[in-house]
Amino acid sequence: MNDDIEIRRRRAAYRASHRGTKEMDIILGRFAEARLPGMSESQLSTFERFLALSDPLITAWFNGAEDAAEAGEFETWVADLRAHHGLPSPASGKQLET
Repeated sequence: MNDDIEIRRRRAAYRASHRGTKEMDIILGRFAEARLPGMSESQLSTFERFLALSDPLITAWFNGAEDAAEAGEFETWVADLRAHHGLPSPASGKQLET
């Protein structure tokens, strides 16, 4: 069982850092590298679903162009991702220029 979760973590780390766009490779890859070792199985399952989303959608949530509240179950992941990279919460009214 423990081997299974480690395989899933390695697979998620690879998927996070090999997205197709260099920006998301860096943003998600560094986040995954730091957070995957401590993820529970349920958190890992949600993160795997998050990784299945398209780069343009994740990028829009990440940079504040789209309301992260519309991310549903991924809203906390977007907030954690932004916080990991030192960005303010979109709720603070500050957005990155696109």
